[in-house]
Amino acid sequence: MKRYAVAGLALLALVAAYAQTQFDTSIKPSLVPYEIPANRGAAALWQSLKKLHTRASLIMITAHPDDEDGAMLAYESRGLGAQVTLLTLNRGEGGANVMSSDYWDALGLVRTEELLAADRYYGVEQYWTRVCDYGFSKTMEEALTKWKHDLVLADVVRVVRITRPLVVTSVFVGGPSDGHGNHQVAGRLAKEVFEAAGDPTRFPEQIREGLQPWKPLKYYARTPWFQHGGPEIKKTLDVPVGSYDPLIGETYLQLSTEGLGLQKSQNGGTGIPPAGPIPSSYHRFGSLVPVQDQEESFFDGIDTSLTAIGPASGFVADGLKRVDAATNEAMAQFSAASPEKCAPALAEGYKATEALLAAVKSSDLPAAQKYDVEHELKIKLAQFNNALVESLGLSMRATVLPDHEVSPVFALFMGDPDTFRMAIPGQQFGVKVSVAHENAAPMTISRIYLDSPEPDWWQIQRKKQTADENEFEVKAAETIPFTRPYFTRPSIEQPYYDLLEPTLVSQPLAPYPLRAWSEIAYRGVSIKLGQVVQTTRRETGPGVVFEPLAVGPAVSVQVTPRAGTVPLHARSFDLAVNLHSNVKGPAEGTVHLELPKGWTSKPAAQPFATAHDGDDMALHFQVIPSALSEQRYEIGAVASLNGREYREGYRVTGYPGLRPYFLYEPASFRTSGVDVTVAPALKVAYIMGSGDDVPAALEQLGVHVTLLNASDLATGDLRRFDVVLLGVRTYAARPDLIANNQRLLDYVKNGGTVIVQYNTPEFDHNYGPYPYQMGDEPEEVTDEESAVTILEPDNPVFTWPNKISEADFQGWIEERGSKFMTSWDAHYQPLLETHDPGQAPQKGGLLFARYGKGIYIYNAYAFYRELPEGVPGAFRLMANLLSLPKNPKLAASNRSGDLARAVRKGRSN
Repeated sequence: MKRYAVAGLALLALVAAYAQTQFDTSIKPSLVPYEIPANRGAAALWQSLKKLHTRASLIMITAHPDDEDGAMLAYESRGLGAQVTLLTLNRGEGGANVMSSDYWDALGLVRTEELLAADRYYGVEQYWTRVCDYGFSKTMEEALTKWKHDLVLADVVRVVRITRPLVVTSVFVGGPSDGHGNHQVAGRLAKEVFEAAGDPTRFPEQIREGLQPWKPLKYYARTPWFQHGGPEIKKTLDVPVGSYDPLIGETYLQLSTEGLGLQKSQNGGTGIPPAGPIPSSYHRFGSLVPVQDQEESFFDGIDTSLTAIGPASGFVADGLKRVDAATNEAMAQFSAASPEKCAPALAEGYKATEALLAAVKSSDLPAAQKYDVEHELKIKLAQFNNALVESLGLSMRATVLPDHEVSPVFALFMGDPDTFRMAIPGQQFGVKVSVAHENAAPMTISRIYLDSPEPDWWQIQRKKQTADENEFEVKAAETIPFTRPYFTRPSIEQPYYDLLEPTLVSQPLAPYPLRAWSEIAYRGVSIKLGQVVQTTRRETGPGVVFEPLAVGPAVSVQVTPRAGTVPLHARSFDLAVNLHSNVKGPAEGTVHLELPKGWTSKPAAQPFATAHDGDDMALHFQVIPSALSEQRYEIGAVASLNGREYREGYRVTGYPGLRPYFLYEPASFRTSGVDVTVAPALKVAYIMGSGDDVPAALEQLGVHVTLLNASDLATGDLRRFDVVLLGVRTYAARPDLIANNQRLLDYVKNGGTVIVQYNTPEFDHNYGPYPYQMGDEPEEVTDEESAVTILEPDNPVFTWPNKISEADFQGWIEERGSKFMTSWDAHYQPLLETHDPGQAPQKGGLLFARYGKGIYIYNAYAFYRELPEGVPGAFRLMANLLSLPKNPKLAASNRSGDLARAVRKGRSN
C-alpha cells in the first residue's frame, strides 16, 4: 500500500488536533481531530488553570438530552473551573425528529451524538443511565413503574460514586411544576441520590466492585418558571450565566446556546441570544454545611481550595501546598500571547502531584481517606497534563492512510484525501500519526504508538518513523467486535436497555476500536496526547469530514420493511433484502430467506455481487405464505460469503453535520396476517416532512406512493392523485408546502382527499379549509392502552372497505397520538375520542370535513409509529382513510347530493 506524504508541520498547524479538552477527568483520547475555539489555545489554557486552582465539582441530573441548563454548566465549568458532570437519564428514544427518519433506538443514538456535540460547548463529562424514553409520561408514578425505581436509582448512585461531586443539581424539583413524569423522576432522583450515594448499605454490589460511598454536601434544583400549587419554591442563588468571557469572546449563555443548537432533532436548531446580564436561578433543597439563606455560589460554605483535598497537616498537606504554589505560579505567568510561559510552573505542579499521589498510595492513611485523596489527585494530574498540552501548543493527527499517494500540494489546499469508512475483521491497512508543537520550548517526542481497548483486537507494526511522524501497518483480528452500542433491548416496549457489556454501564457509547497516543518529554514530565484514529471523506459543502474509524461486518444485511402486515387474502407479497458491502474489493455470495413452516419464496435463493467497498444491492423475493392466519410470523434473511453467514445489519443514524453511529438489527421481517382490504388502483401522493417510514409501510397494502417535491407542489397536476397524504411535521419541515397550501385546498375543493398526519404547532395557523386551534400546549394521549370510543360508527371512515371497531386500537405502541386539536369549526366532524387517566376527553385527534367536492382530514393519531411496527388495527384504519375517494357510500351521496346524511346528521365539537 502506498503512503500519503505530508506537507510538513505547516499543514499540521492549520489543522491542529488537540487531544484533550480542559474538562476531562482523566487522560482520554479525543474523538475529534479539531476542537471548537473555546477548547483551543489561550482560552483553553486559562480555563485549565482555573480548574487546577479549585476542587469544586458539581453534577446535574436531567431526564432527556436538551433538558440541561447548559448555560449554568458552562459558567461553572469554564467560568469557575469546577469539575462538572452531566447525567442524563435516557437518550430521548421516544421523542420526535425533525431532522431525519430515525425513531426509537435509532433516534436515541442521534440524540446521544447531539448531546455529546453540545457537551463540548458546555465543558462537561457526560453519563447516562440504562433507561429508555418510552414516550411522553404524565406522572412520576408511571415513569418509576416502567423504569423500576431501584434500577434507575442504582445507575444514578453509581455515577455519583464515580464522579464524587460536592454539589448535586437538577433542572427539575421532583413535582408537578416539572411537567411530565420523566422530568419529575429526574428531580426526585437528584434528591434521593443526595441521601443514598453516601450510604454503604445502598447498592452494596457497587462497593464490592471497588466504588466507595460518597456523600455530596449540597443539593439544588432550578427554580421553576411556573409554580403549580404547593408552597412557593424561592430562589437561593442566581448563577450569572450572562457573564462575558473575554478569552472565549462571548457569554456563557451564548456559548451554551451554540451547543444546544446542535441538538436539532427536536426543534431544528436554535438561535444565539444577545449578550447581556441574565441569571439562572436555583433553590437549595439540602446542605450538610452551614450556609446563609441567600448565596453567591453553589459552593458557599465549602472549602474548594486545593489544600482541602486532604488532612490539614502532615505529608499530604505539605504536598498539596507545593501543588497549590505551582498552580498559583502558572496563573501568574499566564499570557495569552505567550502561553508557553506557564509551562515550567505547570511541569513543577505535575511532578509535585505525581510525587504526592505515589506517597499517598504507599502510605498508611485510612482506606477511605486514601481513596478520596487519590481520586482528586488523579483529576489534578490529568488537568496538569491537559494544561501542558495547551501551554506548549501540542497537537496530533491520527488518520487512516488512503489507498493511493496524494500530492502534498493537493493535500495542503484540498485537505486529507478519502479513505474507507468501515474496517472489517481480517482487514489490513495503514495509519499515520503526526505530532506538532507550536513554540520553541525544549521538548522531545519520546514515543508515538497505537493501542485499543483490548490488546488482541489488532496486530500492529511500525513501518516508518521520524521524530514527529510514525506510520503503522495494522491488521484487524478475525474476532474483533463491531462498533455498536453496548446496550440493546428485545423490543421498543421494554423501557430500559439490557447491557451487552455491563462494565460500560453509564458510559455514552462503547469506545472506538483504535487509538493513537504520543508521549512528549518536557522538564522531567511525560505529557500524553491521545486521539481516536480518524477516517476522512470529502463532501461537497462541508469539505473534508473526519469520523472515527469503526469496525463492521463484511456484509450488512437488512430486510425492508422490518415489520408489517400481510392481508389474509394475499397470495404472495414482496420482500426486499438490502445488502451493504464493506469488503475492500469485489464480493460474491448468496442470500436466502428463513421462512415459517410451509412458506416458500421465489427465488429460493439469489446470488449477489458487489464490486467495491460501500456498494449497495437490493434483492427482491416473492414470498408465498401457506395457511396464513391472524398470528405473528417472522422471516429472516441470511447472506453467505466466503463460508460465513451474516444475519444482521446496521443502519447509519444521524444527518449531515452530526457524527454518525450504527444501530444493529437482525435481518428479519416481523409480520402478522391481518384481515385488511384497500380500494383497488389507488393513486396516492405523499408529502414527506421531517422523515418517516409510512410510505414503505403502505407498500404492504399494495399502495404505491409518489413522493411530491417542491416543484410538484408548486406546479404539478395534483388531480391525478386520489389522495394526498402529508407526512409528520410537514409544516415545520417544508416551507414549500406552506407557500403552496392553497393549491392543496383547491385540490380538495375540486374533489381530492387530503390527510394531514401528526404536525407540531407550526400547523396551528388555519391551513385547513375551516378554522381550528391546536393551542400553545397541544394535548397528547400517551397511554397506548387508553380506551378509544368511535363517536360516529356509521361514518364512511369506519365502514368500508374494513369494518372498524374498538378492537382495532388494541396492541398500539407508545401512545395514541399527539397534538390533538382543542377547538374546531363546525364543518369538522370529530370521529374518535380517547384520553389518559385524569385527562379531559380528547375528540380532536381525528377530524373529518367535507370541503367542496372533496375530503379533508386532520389525524393526530400516531400512524407514523404504528405502521412501521406492524400494528394491525392501524393498517386497517389507514386502509379506510386512503380508500375514502372510492368509498361507495360517499360516491352515492355525491350522486344524490345528500352529503350531510353520508357524513352525519349534525355537527358539533
